[in-house]
Amino acid sequence: MGSIRHLGMAAVVPRRTFLKGSAAAALGTLAGPSLLAHAATRGPILDVLQAQQGSHWGPFVGRVEGGRFVQAIPNPEDPFPSSLTQALPDSVYSPARVKYPMVREGFLNGGAGANPEERGRGNFVRVSWDEALDLVAGEIQRVKDTYGNEGFFTGSYGWKSVGRLHNCHTVMQRLFNLIGGSVIHSGDYSTGASQVIMPHVVGSLEVYEQQTVWPVILENTQLVVVWGADPLNTNKIDWVMCDHGGIEGFRQLKEAGIPVICIDPVQSHTAVYMGAELIQPRPQTDMAMMLGVAYALYDEGLHDQAFLDDYTTGFDQFLAYLKGDSDGTPKTPAWASEICGVPAETIAGLARRFAENRTMLMSGWSMQRAHHGEQVHWMLVTLASMLGQIGLPGGGFGLSYHYSNGGWPASESPVLPGITAAGSGAAGAAWLATGGVASIPVARVVDMLENPGGTFQFNGNDVTYPPVKMIYWVGGNPFSHHQQRNRMVAAWQKPETIVVHECYWTATAKHADIVLPATTSYERNDIEQGGSYTNRFMVGMHKLVDPLYESRSDFEIFTGIAEKMGLADTYTEGKAEMDWIRGFYEAALEQAQNRSIEMPDFDTFWNGDSFIDFPTSERTRSFVRYSDFRGDPLLSPLGTPSGKIEIYSRTIEGFGYDDCPPHPTWMEPVERLGGAGSDKYPLHVTTGHPDDRLHSQLAHTWLRDRYTVQGREPVWIHPDTAAARGIADGDIVRVHNDRGQVLAGAIVTDRVRPDVLRLSEGGWYDPQEGGEPGTLCKYGDVNVLSIDIGTSKLAQGNCGHTILAEVEKFEGEPPRVTAFEPPLGG
Repeated sequence: MGSIRHLGMAAVVPRRTFLKGSAAAALGTLAGPSLLAHAATRGPILDVLQAQQGSHWGPFVGRVEGGRFVQAIPNPEDPFPSSLTQALPDSVYSPARVKYPMVREGFLNGGAGANPEERGRGNFVRVSWDEALDLVAGEIQRVKDTYGNEGFFTGSYGWKSVGRLHNCHTVMQRLFNLIGGSVIHSGDYSTGASQVIMPHVVGSLEVYEQQTVWPVILENTQLVVVWGADPLNTNKIDWVMCDHGGIEGFRQLKEAGIPVICIDPVQSHTAVYMGAELIQPRPQTDMAMMLGVAYALYDEGLHDQAFLDDYTTGFDQFLAYLKGDSDGTPKTPAWASEICGVPAETIAGLARRFAENRTMLMSGWSMQRAHHGEQVHWMLVTLASMLGQIGLPGGGFGLSYHYSNGGWPASESPVLPGITAAGSGAAGAAWLATGGVASIPVARVVDMLENPGGTFQFNGNDVTYPPVKMIYWVGGNPFSHHQQRNRMVAAWQKPETIVVHECYWTATAKHADIVLPATTSYERNDIEQGGSYTNRFMVGMHKLVDPLYESRSDFEIFTGIAEKMGLADTYTEGKAEMDWIRGFYEAALEQAQNRSIEMPDFDTFWNGDSFIDFPTSERTRSFVRYSDFRGDPLLSPLGTPSGKIEIYSRTIEGFGYDDCPPHPTWMEPVERLGGAGSDKYPLHVTTGHPDDRLHSQLAHTWLRDRYTVQGREPVWIHPDTAAARGIADGDIVRVHNDRGQVLAGAIVTDRVRPDVLRLSEGGWYDPQEGGEPGTLCKYGDVNVLSIDIGTSKLAQGNCGHTILAEVEKFEGEPPRVTAFEPPLGG
């Protein structure tokens, strides 16, 4: 086993333990309730400020000394405060900060479209804000006049900062909607396949729905199956502010002694913490394994035919496939074992255990980020339907127990509104009517750049790629989250103009023409709610320090551009920062008053605690997903054409897709262990969430010292695999396939299968030769190795987990890591 530092064993740290650790000396007695007595108070030390703030890792109080943000003190009510918050001050003062408005030298000298091959390696030149805003406003007007609004791609995607006003994606769309709209995106990289297939199966997105709540699980569930997820790691974060309730749920589950099975090629932090039984199938073969379980359920008469008859449609058609009547191949446990590598007797045993117990199937999203990813969650729902426990307390399935702490009981709270892309005038009405001049699935952005005017299929529709000439990206890092980096580098040279707002010199910023310095959350005021599924608290986010260097908030930047274009009054509606924040709060206050929920007036809130913790109710503590549907499927039908769970979809049948049949089906992926490509590249690379950052966020802070190996992204390698290749723990290795090559630092551990490597997503792209497709990534961006194809014609999701590769010890002097340094001139 590798070291705790390497393997991130401290994924779950209760508050009492956290405060005893290295942060305890700094926290002292400050972490008591008295700290939150005022939103902004000055202590006895000269020029010390303490103010409420928050992040994706949870609410905190920021301590400022001498005008410098020095400490993030977690909310004392947080049961599992994330240690990652301790790096937030370092993120503000990071050497990687973008300090001034910058323009790529070739673009500045030659204009739009000049020297695009310099993106990723060209020098940058500092310009004034006035020059930068003139340049951006001029480019927007030029592209609109020359190409029309289909020339703009504003489909920015990424884990933007929290806050209802400084929502960078929305404030960008707000500007472009004022000039007639732009090309936007649909879907996301997290759930691209499932959020398209699930409405056909259960009538809703499902992946972002509240789950049967933890109190019900703890009282009724007899067996928990965590399938392809690591909730003790991923529940450290939230799309808004994290409440960490899901981690508390797992802590109570462990305390209750309820059995847990983890099905995962990697022994996850959840498996370790829970002491779970571990079953390790080959990656990308969960679908086959589920089919084997389903066959055993039917063959042994363990399925619930009454549930299938009353609540589902199409089981008979699926059954013909399961038994092999339709294709000549019975999907027996032995058949499944040949594909997934799990013994047939284990697969059959799972069927019996699932049926004998009140079983909750908790699935992650990783398995659907693969070729034919639509099939696996469809099959999970089919498996749960055969068990007949959907809608019963503690039984069925759930797709978000691992995300933003799904399953923790919701609070009785109002909904805090935020700034909108629509505005309040005619432009707003136009936006609501059109939703953008065109839209593409987010994972198809490179296809779009390569094939303007080309057509493709998406969810039953013929879609045409627009002729995009200008990319505007805010609040995201596509040079981290998009697949097949070398192909992307080449495609990124096609637009005439690329504008990026960034706090840091990410690879995305380095591949832009114009880079505008954005503030962090801690250099501006805002307001936010906490808990995506709970809305548990409301937090006033007080500016801790003035904006560093010449950084500005995205709202201020777009206001400046709007002013250059004569649109400032419409864009701002005449409101300043605090006017917006007050308005959001007072709208929530009105809701609260109508529902008899106690909230102070805005001034009391903002000048006082700036923190409201809303209570749960018996109603929310007893929520069971699908209970209404099970109680009366006629009065509470699902949103499918039949109103039932559709194991066979007539709608999908009508699409006629060869890569997405009308019922759950095993289809060979483009590459997999034991299948295509494995003779040349015998190792699968799994790309799970990193332990000590949020995707690529915080990689530029001291947190990197906790996990890097010789300054590189860590890669887990099984001892047998390492020994066969002469690799020792701590070596620098080269991981490669036909799509690219990266350096990484070896962690030799038996927590992965011998034929699996673990190289987390989010490592910063660090090309040895900037702007050159095929060059070596010096740091360890796993998406250099991944493939950029759609999951199928139905969803066109990403295939970030479809990777075969080889690994070897790197010989010679390794190149210096420069990913976290500014470019020349920056």
